[in-house]
Amino acid sequence: MSEARLEPAEDAIPGVIVMEERVKIKDDVEVEIRRQHDRRYEVTVKGPKGEVTKEFYYPDVYMWLEDDEVVIATTRHNRRTKAILGMIKSYIENMQKGVTEGHEYRLKLVYSHFPPEVKVDQEKGKVYIENFMGENVPRVAEIVDPENTEVIVQGQDIIVRGIDKEAVGQTAANLEQATEIKDRDPRVFQDGIYIVEKDGKKIEPRV
Repeated sequence: MSEARLEPAEDAIPGVIVMEERVKIKDDVEVEIRRQHDRRYEVTVKGPKGEVTKEFYYPDVYMWLEDDEVVIATTRHNRRTKAILGMIKSYIENMQKGVTEGHEYRLKLVYSHFPPEVKVDQEKGKVYIENFMGENVPRVAEIVDPENTEVIVQGQDIIVRGIDKEAVGQTAANLEQATEIKDRDPRVFQDGIYIVEKDGKKIEPRV
């Protein structure tokens, strides 16, 4: 059964709620919402794979738990606040997915001139790309939150896994950026590391 812990009281909201979004809490997930003094909301989502905590702060946006749902509501009705509610809803859905199923990005190592070697130092939170374009100094990419984000190298395939979608996505982006070529013709030199899949969705590589 899902467990919901209510921190902020709905009757503490000034004004009238005019728009809301709801997120169903999964059976094997626990959600906590803490309202800070400056009206920031700290949301913690716990599941079989771990826990993720994020802060949200938007004027006129309020959050609370009601039965087995997260309620995201506002006292202001306009396009901007509607978009914000949808964005927060998406964040919480991704947090639930992360602590139950995990997030996974796949990348492809592409080279035609110099075969590079990719080494992962999980403890230090670094990925080293050696011999890239024949360079003597390795290129380095940071692993965001290395305790919860894992990088696996399988030949020319690189897999980034973790419970926090933002950390997984940023780590994958760091790998792409680390192998960016700036001083050569990209039509000729297409070497690099490219994201090809995000959570099972195929991405057209930029080569």
